[in-house]
Amino acid sequence: MREILFQYESINPSTWAYVASLLAIGLYFKFNRVWSVRNLDIFLIILLAPGMLMVHFGQQQILESSQAVIALVNPDASPDDPNAKLPVTPSAELSDSFDLEPDAEPELAEVVPLPEQPSDFDQQEEARIKARELGRQLEKYGYIWLFCLSGLIVVRLFIDPTMVRRPLLEPNVTVGAMMFMSIALFTFLISNIIVGRPSEADVRGIRAAEIMMASGDSAEVEKSLRHFGPGYRLLSFLPRIPTSQFAQAEPTTDEEARSQRIIVILTKLVAILSNLAMLVGVVLIGYRHFENLSMGIGAAFLYLLLPYTALYTGRVDHVLPGALLVWAILCYRRPTWAGIFLGLAIGTVYYPLFLLPLWVSFYWQRGVVRFALGVTAMLVLLVLTLAIVAPNVTTFLNQFSAMFGLWSPRSEGFTGFWNYFIYSNDFRIPILVAFVICACGLAFWPAQKNLGTMLSCSAAIMLAAQFWHANDGTTYLAWYMPLLLLTVFRPNLEDRVALHVIGEGWLPRRVTVAKEEKKAA
Repeated sequence: MREILFQYESINPSTWAYVASLLAIGLYFKFNRVWSVRNLDIFLIILLAPGMLMVHFGQQQILESSQAVIALVNPDASPDDPNAKLPVTPSAELSDSFDLEPDAEPELAEVVPLPEQPSDFDQQEEARIKARELGRQLEKYGYIWLFCLSGLIVVRLFIDPTMVRRPLLEPNVTVGAMMFMSIALFTFLISNIIVGRPSEADVRGIRAAEIMMASGDSAEVEKSLRHFGPGYRLLSFLPRIPTSQFAQAEPTTDEEARSQRIIVILTKLVAILSNLAMLVGVVLIGYRHFENLSMGIGAAFLYLLLPYTALYTGRVDHVLPGALLVWAILCYRRPTWAGIFLGLAIGTVYYPLFLLPLWVSFYWQRGVVRFALGVTAMLVLLVLTLAIVAPNVTTFLNQFSAMFGLWSPRSEGFTGFWNYFIYSNDFRIPILVAFVICACGLAFWPAQKNLGTMLSCSAAIMLAAQFWHANDGTTYLAWYMPLLLLTVFRPNLEDRVALHVIGEGWLPRRVTVAKEEKKAA
């Protein structure tokens, strides 16, 4: 954007959080109904920003303190030097003193130089350790903030089906203004993806894929990829596209191989299309199912305003599952297509698997067979792609197990909230058990499910799954945020039940026609 806009400077994430929060309050807060549930929802969504920023800046400070070691011990090394990451030891500094004539003895002053650098080094090393600890504390408090606030949001989502009165509370701005601002914000966010340059850590998935395909030995590769948790393993190979100005401090794109650059470009394209699909899906849900275009555009615009969106726009593992779930809701009147999109979501990140009891219960009266066929077809297709790409049977079995989470909950190697507690599994396993019971219980409660129930309970399950998620849990807001925003803006949808909105399938229609023809004859 600096090449297009004169003197353009990227906005600091904290600055954008302040500005976006004020904009959200001005556009969506109902000043004539101060104690409305809508206002409470807006504040809960805005309060997610401090936790996300603490996690972001904490991780950034940890990364910078680790990278400072290289510059500290070898400040004159070129980034292209293969020994740039090797520390300069006293023995390395003495190597020149042994370049002497035969039988000559070096002088003591030449052999053991004693500069004052070690004391400076110790001081800088101590400062680096303090900076790292400060970053860890900041990250820890951010995860605790998100964990507690997410608990409040889950309670709010489970209560939503009992809220029968849904007054029409439109945004405080016209549809045209929201549309214009949404397009402008989307343009700026997409430009961040286009210019984003992955760092060395962001492309480790590409290197893991190259190692696996070259050697055929997937044991070490799978061990390293388990950091990402269960899900479609090929998705873990994609690089992470940074979109904040801090993440672009040390680009490595110019030094990547041609194949890596192609994968980065394809990943950027997938991220852009996923974001576009999510926003279009939210708008169409408002237009087709809410019968109110303003609500759909308002929900999409609020999603673009969130600081989270600016930080994680380039993360395919965040935005792609959320987009698939949005389109599953959009196609809920067509059980086959809803099953296809939900099957894709299950195959990519595994956790939407726990939505099946809720969705099967919704389609039980009509459309359950078509829905099940759609889910099964997409899962089989994804498994076939794993079988085609895998270099051997062992790799395929590892990827199959990862796709469906066929392993016991691990007790170490956590990242995120559970990384900061010694007895993590003593609390994480009971939360997991309670989550499974809750997900299965949605098959029976509420007894009569409608589109509003699907929205709120689906968002609640995708958010609750992150309480036991061992990999940066509670930070995957895109998995549930679009559904949460649609829940906030939705009207009364009690009449949108399967028997009323879903037509009979091809086979039942043929049977009905045959019976009518036989009766007429």
